[in-house]
Amino acid sequence: MKLASIRLLTSRLDELVEFYELVTGATFERPNPVFAELITAGGTLAIGGDATLPLFPGTGLTVASNTSAILEFQVDDVDDERARLGDRVQVVQEPTTMPWGNRAMMLVDPDGNRVNLYAPCTDEAKARFAGR
Repeated sequence: MKLASIRLLTSRLDELVEFYELVTGATFERPNPVFAELITAGGTLAIGGDATLPLFPGTGLTVASNTSAILEFQVDDVDDERARLGDRVQVVQEPTTMPWGNRAMMLVDPDGNRVNLYAPCTDEAKARFAGR
């Protein structure tokens, strides 16, 4: 089994696509007006518009209600990303070196989802990510 994708549900599809394209520098595929996918080597970030909610009856799904998950993107240099993004995104944690050896910064997308950009910076952290 492999983790294939994470899907966010939103009433602000175009805003979320624009945010994640800015952050990642990649372009989403839009196979349908109510659905977008950012396909990466590590997995896919899918974004479904609120028009897709009726496809999941009885599941309790709702839009923009995440307060316990962090979407994470590995980058080459967190400080370079901070400089590149400037004030175009909301940063809730400036670049910080974590106890487990990653340098990380946390953003908030337009729906309030937390987005962590990180890079392994210690030898031990780099070894953990070697070959991934």
